[in-house]
Amino acid sequence: MAIHSKYLSAVLIAAALSCSAAGTGCAEHHFYRVYDPYYTDYHRWDNDEIVYYRQWSNETHRDADRDFRRLRPEEQKEYWTWRHNHGDRDHDHGRNGRDKDHRDKDNR
Repeated sequence: MAIHSKYLSAVLIAAALSCSAAGTGCAEHHFYRVYDPYYTDYHRWDNDEIVYYRQWSNETHRDADRDFRRLRPEEQKEYWTWRHNHGDRDHDHGRNGRDKDHRDKDNR
């Protein structure tokens, strides 16, 4: 019985460690850039932008889990209009298609 207990303990520890490692990978900040053709600038679609998108979705009674890229063009335009009137977020403002992170590195 002791052998089974040691084996079970080892399996549980391995499972816990692998779950922990998997969770760390999910915590990384992945983003993509979205071009706003109505204001001719770029937005970093990251965790911060998702907060704004969810707020807009709630205020306009839309599904916050729906991927922004799958919205109809009129809905995307409505979001960008709302977005530019709510909070000052890092935008590229059409600067050669480069986002804020690249500008910061260039200014060092």
